[in-house]
Amino acid sequence: MTEFLQQLVNGVTWGSVYALIALGYTMVYGILRLINFAHGDVYMLGAFLGLYASRWFHAGESPSPLKAMLVLVTSMALSAAIGMVIERLAYKPVRRSPRLSALITAIGVSLLLENGGLLLFGADPKFFPQIIPMHNLQLGGGVVITNQQLIVIVVSLVLMFGLRMLVLHTKVGKAMQAVSHNHMAASLMGISVDSIITFTFMIGSALAAAAGVLVALQSPKIEPLMGIMPGLKAFVAAVLGGIGNIPGAVVGGLVMGVAEVLVTGYLSSTYRDAIAFVLLIVILL
Repeated sequence: MTEFLQQLVNGVTWGSVYALIALGYTMVYGILRLINFAHGDVYMLGAFLGLYASRWFHAGESPSPLKAMLVLVTSMALSAAIGMVIERLAYKPVRRSPRLSALITAIGVSLLLENGGLLLFGADPKFFPQIIPMHNLQLGGGVVITNQQLIVIVVSLVLMFGLRMLVLHTKVGKAMQAVSHNHMAASLMGISVDSIITFTFMIGSALAAAAGVLVALQSPKIEPLMGIMPGLKAFVAAVLGGIGNIPGAVVGGLVMGVAEVLVTGYLSSTYRDAIAFVLLIVILL
């Protein structure tokens, strides 16, 4: 029982990360009916931006909660700006084209970011500094959670709750709901559809960047191709929760994380990446 509870804690931690990435997929799909396959690479950029921000703020040399927060916020803000640029330059010109054109564009942007990352950051892995030193916390019954895992879960929950409040209780959130239902009707009601779509990309990119920094906090080795597999798994999580459904993406991410960790713990780590696609096939069937 202790081992199961320990695996459950680990699974919820990873599931929180998948949920943050999945939210970006589901928001963009809800607005544009587009699968943004470059989203996993924005997660990678978020981790690297966090790395350079931590060097800028000297967060690794003298760790503090304030500096860690600055690193997270800086990475999210810069990634939101990158999301805006991607939407304006890559997706906006093909918005009224056949969906296949937009899908191919998304794959092209993904390849551009991956190979651009290899050129810019280098192919060798970089190591994220310990901006928050790790400590073990006892939950009772032999179950252990690190302070870093706790931070991942708490920050993820705060961001998810903040997004929920934004969508349900703000003017821009209501505009996002209107655009997701009908672009033309929203435009006739005076809503700037282009601005809402850009804002959605920015929010999704910021959440992916937060996931990148939170993962780097626990697994400090980062490299330019690190976003491929988490991006695919988060996409499966979004499908699992009903793509376009924000609470569903959160539930799908948590289910994905727990299933992955349980398979690794009780079967074999060889099947860790396969479980995502097994779940996808089961859902499609």
